[in-house]
Amino acid sequence: MSHGSHRTVFGMTEHTGRPPSRPTGYSRVTLSRIMTAVDVNLYGTVHGGVIMKFIDDVAGAAAARHSGGTAVTASIDEIAFLEPLRVGDLVHAYAQVNWTGTTSMEIGVRLEAERWDEVSEGEPVVVATAYLVFVAVDADGKPRPLPAVVPDSPKNEGRWREAEIRREHRLARREAIQRHREEQRQREK
Repeated sequence: MSHGSHRTVFGMTEHTGRPPSRPTGYSRVTLSRIMTAVDVNLYGTVHGGVIMKFIDDVAGAAAARHSGGTAVTASIDEIAFLEPLRVGDLVHAYAQVNWTGTTSMEIGVRLEAERWDEVSEGEPVVVATAYLVFVAVDADGKPRPLPAVVPDSPKNEGRWREAEIRREHRLARREAIQRHREEQRQREK
């Protein structure tokens, strides 16, 4: 580590005003629940909105743990529904911080189901995956610095790099849309 007011953490400079770095494992959270009859849609499977709320809940818990305080959902980058959930399924939601910026972080979520009506002792079924962006906020709701996440395994280094790609795409998409809207405004004048 160099002396002075900063140090390099996995390609990032951490200034003294920022909380100390934390390993990926620090933020890991697991929530579990059984799907009930109130969770189903007209087709007899668990409603997508119920799954989305569960994903947001576990991601929020990981974000709060990592940031050491309040963190709010800024965007949902992607949710993939891979298999249907049914009444009686025991669902485990796993979340962790994959990447951090100065005030924002990406949370990766995986949902796995244990089917209540399957006698086999096979592996749980992955039913959904998601990536969400959270922002750490202070008591006034303003963004605040958060600890850098330090990948603690080669797999988590890969997740960090993939999160950077998703971030670059989000920013490029936002910039392209803003350019388009400005061009539209110019044409409408």
